[in-house]
This record gives sequence, structure tokens and C-alpha cells, in this order.
Amino acid sequence: MNEIIILLLMSLGSVFVLLAAIGLVRMPDLYLRISVTTKAATLGIGLILASAAVYFQETSVSTRILAIIFFILLTAPVGAHLLGRASYITGVPLWKKSVLDELKGKYKKTDHSLSSNEK
Repeated sequence: MNEIIILLLMSLGSVFVLLAAIGLVRMPDLYLRISVTTKAATLGIGLILASAAVYFQETSVSTRILAIIFFILLTAPVGAHLLGRASYITGVPLWKKSVLDELKGKYKKTDHSLSSNEK
């Protein structure tokens, strides 16, 4: 029974990592690539690590794996946000078919601050 659970978790994790790799190649701009890799790769790595926890079935290994999954879930969105913000600040263009740029006119290059333009 454990072999089936390990196989399912490992296969699903591999599929999500593959989808992240395909998305990295297929997405038209940096911002969409960041989104795809953060979501799909984080889930894929988490599933692969969960299959390792099921395989080893030791408390010390499982707690380490849970800590790794926790830190990946904690740091991946923050890192993606910082990459996106730094890219926007440095002027990386949006995809030409982008409909809405919500930060346009709200970022001040002089002091690197964002304003809401609300009164």
C-alpha cells in the first residue's frame, strides 16, 4: 500500500514540476513565468518531499521534510513577489497583450515608494 502512495505522490509531484518547466518556456513575460514556477514548482516539490517522508517512515526524516516543505511554502511566494517588484522597478516590460497595469502611475522612482492615488 505504501508503494502506491509513494508512486502517486512522486508522480503528481513530477507532473507539477514538469508543468512548471513547460510554463517557464511557454509564458510570454517574466511576470507570468514567476507565477507559474512559484505555484507549480512549490506544489511539485512538496509532493515529492511528501513521498520521501512516506518512503522513509522515520520521525527524524519526516520532521525534517515537514520543515523543508514549510520553509518552501513560506519563502517561495515572498521571493516571487520580490522578483516581480524588482523587475517592475527596473523596467522589465509587461507582455504586449496585457490588459491592465495596476501599478502604472503609482510607483515613484525617486524614493522607490508606491502610492494608492486615493484621496
